[in-house]
Amino acid sequence: MRKAMVYGTALAAVTLSAAVVPAEAGTRPSPPATAPPSTTAPPSARPPASDGTVTARAVMITPELPNTRTYAYGPAERQRLDAYWHDADRRRPGVLVVHGGYWRSGDKSDWRYAARKLAGRGYVVFAANYRLIPARWPAQRADLTAALAYIKRNARRWNLDPDRIVVVGSSAGGHLATQLGTLGEGGARVRGVVALSPVVSLERAYHDGVVPGADRPRRRLRQAVRELLGCDPEAPDADTACFERMEDASPTSHAGTGDAPMLLMHGADEFVPAVHGRMLASVLNSAGVQATVQVLPGNAHGGALLRDPARFDAMARWIDRTVGR
Repeated sequence: MRKAMVYGTALAAVTLSAAVVPAEAGTRPSPPATAPPSTTAPPSARPPASDGTVTARAVMITPELPNTRTYAYGPAERQRLDAYWHDADRRRPGVLVVHGGYWRSGDKSDWRYAARKLAGRGYVVFAANYRLIPARWPAQRADLTAALAYIKRNARRWNLDPDRIVVVGSSAGGHLATQLGTLGEGGARVRGVVALSPVVSLERAYHDGVVPGADRPRRRLRQAVRELLGCDPEAPDADTACFERMEDASPTSHAGTGDAPMLLMHGADEFVPAVHGRMLASVLNSAGVQATVQVLPGNAHGGALLRDPARFDAMARWIDRTVGR
């Protein structure tokens, strides 16, 4: 299969609201306040109305927590993933979530609230760590490819359908999620990809870090690109291998027919402009692959895009449709 070739790259970061915490923020949601005990009599203790019906006040019920366990998908310390699932008598679709943090920080535990929420919707959910900088590209992609292979090999352990897995990634994790959906025939690897604030062009991210007025996140991203590649593309001694790694790290250089459908989300005024998502969507759409770019008001980046529970639910419904639920 011939892939469309575009020079560029990607990065992204996700986490979720109410039940989701942006990895970039470094904060965690406070536990829900415990409601005081109700003094209202239970329905069985109340007299029925004249028509025979019984009324009662609504009671909040805490959802049952899923089973959780950590697994090693490789020998390195960072090659670990957490699984979240409820017991069931039928195979269920899965979601692999990938944390962000400029490829140099972040942890799978940042996703535990989101993972529980998705598990409550009937998914088997996996949150994976991967090697961070100073590990050089493509170590990060190799780790997630290995994590996904481990999940599929052991699908029976969680009663998972290995052919119905969607990857959700935030920031750097979004970049890696789009790589899983485009490398080779991405659609044969994963059923779909959700990427929040994906930096599809490392070249653009690198140059945006030095434009006049570039803010701190843009400057940090430029430095992270250099560290990920293990070279400075503009250094006098930059060699061909440096540019080859930059191109390989771009999902657009792999995108083409047979790739996974994608939902790409950006904030209208964030530091990773929506042109990144549009670049990838353009290549995918030209190849006949469904790719949608959503630009949301404000400057929220990555997981902060989903602080509104309605947006999280909309993303979850996209996943439902993609896996055929």
